[in-house]
Amino acid sequence: MKKTIHILLLLILCASCRQQPIQHLEGTAFGTLYHVTYLGQSSASLPRQVDSVLKEVNSTFSIFDTTSIISQINQGQDITPNESFLTILQKSLEISRETNGAFDCTCQPLIELWGFGRKNQKTVVPQAQIDSVKQFVGSQLVTVQNGRIVKADPRVQLNFNAIAKGYAVDQVARFLKEQGYGNCIVEIGGEIVALGTKNGKPWRVGIQVPTETADGPTESSERFDLRDRAVATSGNYRNYFEQDGVRYTHILDPVTGKPEQSNLLSVTVIAPDCMTADAYATAFMVLGMEASYKVLDTHPELKAWFIYDDQGKYIVKAYGRTSQ
Repeated sequence: MKKTIHILLLLILCASCRQQPIQHLEGTAFGTLYHVTYLGQSSASLPRQVDSVLKEVNSTFSIFDTTSIISQINQGQDITPNESFLTILQKSLEISRETNGAFDCTCQPLIELWGFGRKNQKTVVPQAQIDSVKQFVGSQLVTVQNGRIVKADPRVQLNFNAIAKGYAVDQVARFLKEQGYGNCIVEIGGEIVALGTKNGKPWRVGIQVPTETADGPTESSERFDLRDRAVATSGNYRNYFEQDGVRYTHILDPVTGKPEQSNLLSVTVIAPDCMTADAYATAFMVLGMEASYKVLDTHPELKAWFIYDDQGKYIVKAYGRTSQ
């Protein structure tokens, strides 16, 4: 009997030590690439299922799809938004309050005005035009009443590009976990969710080094372990235009109505979910470092890395109390 027990125990220990196979899949979404790594047996249907999850997010939040839910609401149609839309809207309004309006989902008129939207005609904008548009920008101008989106003015336009990609990463990671793949890492355009481990070892990620030009090489630094957490980065070095020697970035300050301009190059945020990390990374780029520290002091679940230019030298500063 004892010999049998010992054999069974040995078999159990050997099974527990066996490493799970590592699987990979990738594709395109939201104008960028996505990568998924998961542990377990491969599934032929998984790529199609992941694409389905991403398509649903896109059909809700894409401003380039005239039939998406956000496009219909921006066009003034009276429709009932789905649960995903309400989730992101409520999170956006919450983070707007937390950051004194530095994050604002009603910036679509400003985004189009500066040429970072659908028309993609980037140009410096006169102050008079900025002032004419700013009256329709502000999170206080949109509410949810009886499951409907109510705008204080029909010219108020929504844009969730600074939070929707993070939400998409969350959705894919959640789907994989529901399918039994509790050890996985999902990345879409640099936004990441890491669940579980890589055969007992934490997932290892890094912060991208800012580039001098929009098409500069992708390199990482400040590597750290990530488990059951999310990370997102917002930077001003990929999407911008230059005019008369001045660089104008796609990160707009809702208060001034102009592109953010400072020596801050990027912000990387670790949070419990990627939707939150994505939004705060953008907000902190607008707020700047000192104001962002005050927000972080009230959110022990967050940590941030700030990369800024100090007379041509890149400086990295970490701030926050999370153990990650």
